[in-house]
Amino acid sequence: MGLRANPTQRQRRLGLELRRLRLAAGLSVGEAAAVAGLGPPHLGHIEAARTAIPEVKLRALADAYGCRSEPLVDALVEMGRSTGRGWWSDYKRHMASEALDLAELEASSVSCRSFQWLYVPGLLQTPDYVRALIEGGESDADPALREKYIEFRLRRQDAVLSGTLRFHAVVHETALRLQFVPPHVMRDQIEHLVRMARLPQIRIQLLPFKTGVYPPSSNTPFLVFQAAVPELDTVYIEQPASSPFISDQQHLRGFSKSFEDLQAIALPPIDPRTEREFSTDRDSLSLIHHLLYTL
Repeated sequence: MGLRANPTQRQRRLGLELRRLRLAAGLSVGEAAAVAGLGPPHLGHIEAARTAIPEVKLRALADAYGCRSEPLVDALVEMGRSTGRGWWSDYKRHMASEALDLAELEASSVSCRSFQWLYVPGLLQTPDYVRALIEGGESDADPALREKYIEFRLRRQDAVLSGTLRFHAVVHETALRLQFVPPHVMRDQIEHLVRMARLPQIRIQLLPFKTGVYPPSSNTPFLVFQAAVPELDTVYIEQPASSPFISDQQHLRGFSKSFEDLQAIALPPIDPRTEREFSTDRDSLSLIHHLLYTL
């Protein structure tokens, strides 16, 4: 079997975690390979995500590395066992690898926390908003390809929102003020946020212009994904980079702390159960009403 030329994010993460465990145990590639009955070059390819690792070999390595967390070992085994196939597989010829990796990550995560300041989060966008966003941002793309981008976004929404992923979004008021779409599209988009907030797994907070506290986050939109075990949590940053996926624990803690701080200064979540014609309460729903009034 040949070596992988373009490993997925899941495959790269598995190799990275095995390397981290080996380094934490103080073993060289040669020492670790001998324990598992592998050649050093073979283990090097595994850690670089260029080839797969059988379950028995993975468990032997985890034992040699002193990893006593059964949930972590089981999660690593599952990562190695996965075929990586899902609804996103239909779009391999059309979508960038980062988009496919993001869809696979969403499918395997327990929860996702999202901060957006320029756009409504992709999982909460209406079809008309998606179309305006993609047609504006991909104006030079072939129309048929743009349709694939739109279709991919909407299928991603269906797959995630019909599942069990818990989604908590903090959205800056800027995202609802930008007028790159017609007023009726933005009105429907804002009303859609209220409809989405009725779903038990969805939590939406707005971060207003006037907070009284300087926002603690960077100016980069990001998503923090919680895995079945905390060691495999992942941050996805929405900016041009060599890799938008971050697994370093120090950076993970930093982004998680940023989201907690944003959550603390944002308005209380949209709660449709308290929907009313007029209120003086300062919460996300009252800001929604104000925005709808000004459109």
